[in-house]
Amino acid sequence: MLRTIHTDEIIKNVREMCIEANYDLSDDMKQALDQAAEKEQSELGKKILNQLQENLTIAQKDFIPICQDTGMAVFFLEIGQDVHFEGNLIEEAVNEGVRQGYEEGFLRKSVVRDPILRENTKDNTPAVIHYSIVEGNQVKITFAPKGFGSENMSRIFMLKPADGIEGVKNAILTAVKDAGPNACPPMVIGVGIGGTFEKCALLAKKALTRPINEHSKIPYVADMEKELLEKINKLGIGPGGLGGTETAFAVNINTYPTHIAGLPVAVNICCHVNRHVIRVI
Repeated sequence: MLRTIHTDEIIKNVREMCIEANYDLSDDMKQALDQAAEKEQSELGKKILNQLQENLTIAQKDFIPICQDTGMAVFFLEIGQDVHFEGNLIEEAVNEGVRQGYEEGFLRKSVVRDPILRENTKDNTPAVIHYSIVEGNQVKITFAPKGFGSENMSRIFMLKPADGIEGVKNAILTAVKDAGPNACPPMVIGVGIGGTFEKCALLAKKALTRPINEHSKIPYVADMEKELLEKINKLGIGPGGLGGTETAFAVNINTYPTHIAGLPVAVNICCHVNRHVIRVI
């Protein structure tokens, strides 16, 4: 049944999501941080994790963003094909929500209008928006503000099919090793395998929004997620990159069909906060 949604509802929810994601860690990330603090074997690493927990407490108590880099606003919009929007263009509505959220939440404005000229837009717009049309008459909004300390450590590998699964594993481990302390570990590792050059990157970005206590439903992929997490945590990078046993919270892998001549792999790394909020309208 056709359903009309006024874009004022989109603006309101986006505004609230921008503030929520930057001030309060999601439940899965809180749980992961608590578990890491218990498991960490390095005294220095444990101290750093305890400081991160203290930072979260202060952020919630004093209403301060959990990280000074409040990120570039990234959205995944899953729009039911039976939805009709009334009001502004949907892209304008999302950007207005970002503008209001970042201003009302006193969040850092980190977006420049031109990548070379570097003039700040002063309201953290425009957002990066990924659209998909799905069944139904609802809109699912996933917001994942992305700081660039970790974003800059991301990689794409255009492997050969002959490289196989071992080549994929080596690519992921290479990206994490190269990132070292720069991605503010413990990290969450989003991986996209398959598709094309741009599709695998999108898969990796979306993988970061999956709850980190959930594995892929594909058995061999779930096994690879567990194996890689174990290997990454044996690299010794540790919390803050100062050594330890807790280098990553999770490895989330998404896959997609690809061409007979290709094996694209993207690794999108996120820092220890891995902010994400999901709402359904």
